[in-house]
Amino acid sequence: RRAQGGSGQRSAAPGTAPACQRRPRGACSMDSDSAELSEGELVSPAGPDYFSSKNLALQAQKKILSKMATKTMANMLIDDTSSEIFDELYKVTKEHTRNKKEAHKIMKDLIKVAIKIGILYRNNQFNQEELEIVDKFRKKLNQTAMTIVSFYEVEYTFDRNVLAELLNECKELVHELVGRHLTARSHGRINHVFNHFADVEFLSALYSLDGDCRPYLKKICNGINKLLDEKVL
Repeated sequence: RRAQGGSGQRSAAPGTAPACQRRPRGACSMDSDSAELSEGELVSPAGPDYFSSKNLALQAQKKILSKMATKTMANMLIDDTSSEIFDELYKVTKEHTRNKKEAHKIMKDLIKVAIKIGILYRNNQFNQEELEIVDKFRKKLNQTAMTIVSFYEVEYTFDRNVLAELLNECKELVHELVGRHLTARSHGRINHVFNHFADVEFLSALYSLDGDCRPYLKKICNGINKLLDEKVL
């Protein structure tokens, strides 16, 4: 796969947006202070040294839905392949930062944001303008995914600035999408996640041909390829 060029129109979004004034029914309680997941609430049953994206996603989904009128959802919002990718992202983040606690927090923030957006989408909380942002985000995420894989599969094509820009464009679209739905705390989580993964030093370490992160990158790209083949991305 080769990444497709094209510069999508960038949508400006503040680093931290104010809490919404007009939230759709059912969405406000999802992100109220009482519903926000504290850092100590998502804990692996196997202990703090064990990390499982699937377990954390299940806990987050149950916790958030418990604060809403909609108590149940037919299936998990994060599929098995995405969970496997998240697990590898945790490992490579821990390897790069040498900080298990920070790696855990980054991935928890990623999972929380992904779950909340999924719940908003499946409960038809986005208006027409926001659905257009969803479409823009999907296209940008697809372009980013293909670029990640292309930079891995074709040696010496990696450009950390190109990939960082794509990730930052994704961040701006996410901020814009949830602007009237989620609180400043969630916008802070979005920044925390994207600022880490779009960091050029992290990207350089991830793509280093003889670095310790190469095995993780291979598994990440294998997972992304699967999602691309299945039209998930």
